[in-house]
Amino acid sequence: MSRDYSQLFGDTPKAAPLSTLGALGWQTFFSAQTDTDEMAATPPVRVCEVHRNGAHVVGDGIDAMIPAGGHEATVGDWLLFNAEIPRESRLLERKSLIKRKAAGSDRQVQMIAANIDTAFVVTSCNQDFNIARLERFIALAFDAGVAPVVVLTKLDLCDDPADYIDQARSISELVDVVALDARGSEPREKLAPWCKPGQTVAFMGTSGVGKSTLTNALAGTNEIETAAIREIDARGRHTTTRRQLYFLPEGCVVMDTPGMRELQLADAAAGVGEVFEDIEELATNCKFNDCSHTVEPSCAIRAAVEAEQLDATRLARWQKLVTEDATNSANMAQRKVKDKVLGKTIKAIQKRNKK
Repeated sequence: MSRDYSQLFGDTPKAAPLSTLGALGWQTFFSAQTDTDEMAATPPVRVCEVHRNGAHVVGDGIDAMIPAGGHEATVGDWLLFNAEIPRESRLLERKSLIKRKAAGSDRQVQMIAANIDTAFVVTSCNQDFNIARLERFIALAFDAGVAPVVVLTKLDLCDDPADYIDQARSISELVDVVALDARGSEPREKLAPWCKPGQTVAFMGTSGVGKSTLTNALAGTNEIETAAIREIDARGRHTTTRRQLYFLPEGCVVMDTPGMRELQLADAAAGVGEVFEDIEELATNCKFNDCSHTVEPSCAIRAAVEAEQLDATRLARWQKLVTEDATNSANMAQRKVKDKVLGKTIKAIQKRNKK
């Protein structure tokens, strides 16, 4: 196995104030789905890595691999471990699931992280900063029921980070913004309100923004590989190649994720609505329920733009995300119908051949 999870981060970890399961992120939401007898027969384990040949799971005295094909688990999931037939381990209902449309033309959904409490959306105070991309990450988190927090790094690369902070805060009043130096002691201090014992947090963003550096800072180690950004365009290099859970001595669980530059939304209308709550509230005042906010009379959104109460570029970003999400969602719904029909056809052929 790639990692020994029987030991927490550091050579001399502090005593965790939680039980072993609590330190892995076990909460009442999951315990309510089972009972004492079932837990005794099939103890809970958490997926900390997913490989092509299966999922690496850890639990109280358990460090094992579950072969691929038995279930559709992702990093952060909880399973009830069947030691005799690992493939038949039961997947527990998820508290949250962050997902996106898979890259490319395929109409599949890619699961990013399960059972996350807080998503730290990380970006740099340099050319990589992109407010539209931040809105996408935040919409994903909102839609999954995860609390998003924008973390601004690389403060040393700009003379005055105030503009970056103001832009990040303008996205939503519901999102906290934290600016820090990822290399020092600031991450442990400034992110402490969210990194509490029993909580699971995830660092998300593009490559080179400091996600692995932040994870190292929280853990007090340099175990995770990091790399410098390219000077020509401030873009980072991929150092994290897969999603992985790290268990901190204080009892917080941290997920480091690979950089994601392509982020297509699908089935995330609720998340988009929360990010652009102000625009969607204006839309309720339009004369027509199906107003496209382009040419219709008595459009409240166009009136707000003309009165300079709403930024036209923010409106354009909202319209783009709404259209993208609707298109991808419809395409994936069609794919599900086709797959269902194909599945029935295959079963019918197999049944006929047996006869």
